[in-house]
Amino acid sequence: MLVAVLALGVTPAAAVATRQDVASTHAYIVANYAFVRASEAKVAGTQKRILGLDRQLGRECANAGAGSSQSEEEQKLSYEVVGALWSISYGGDGSAIHTFARAVEPLRWSSERLTRIAQHYTKTLLELASLPMPAICANVRAWSASGFRTVPAATIAFDRHAESLEGRSIPPRLLAPYEQPADRGALASTTRIERKLEGTEVGAGFGDWDRLLETLGLPQ
Repeated sequence: MLVAVLALGVTPAAAVATRQDVASTHAYIVANYAFVRASEAKVAGTQKRILGLDRQLGRECANAGAGSSQSEEEQKLSYEVVGALWSISYGGDGSAIHTFARAVEPLRWSSERLTRIAQHYTKTLLELASLPMPAICANVRAWSASGFRTVPAATIAFDRHAESLEGRSIPPRLLAPYEQPADRGALASTTRIERKLEGTEVGAGFGDWDRLLETLGLPQ
């Protein structure tokens, strides 16, 4: 899964934890821990589906982009392939994402910032879970048929939508003023798993992207 943790701002120096803050923090930590564990468990299955997509592209449109040179316009096709990987990854996490959303959507903190981050993260995950698989073969063929001059409108629309889906989990340092001792183990494990998933994204993710581009005959 494509997960990123961003340290935003600084921890309030004199945060006063209300009952709601403590309860919301606990519920969030429990829900996020369950979510990242579910995502970790599905990494192998996600990889199989990505390899399945590569085989499909090989059957249906191998080297359809051959002859295309690397350019700003061509990169829009390459980015569409990234979106296809997101569609597979987050789509496979759909059940876990909806479970997470049901637990987190009702949560509120006295800090509007924490509430806003949690709600935006939940909204982003739900949209990623429903991100459609782009028509890669049709779009690469259209790109080739134009003499590599015109990017299909469908590719541009897909890229714009995918690029708008940016969300981050709540940074641990912002949760710290409201966490209880019993939460610390789950929070530490969540951070460890998120970093592991980030490593998978950087390693396997770029490898998968290169493989699909090679199959399509697009510059890498």
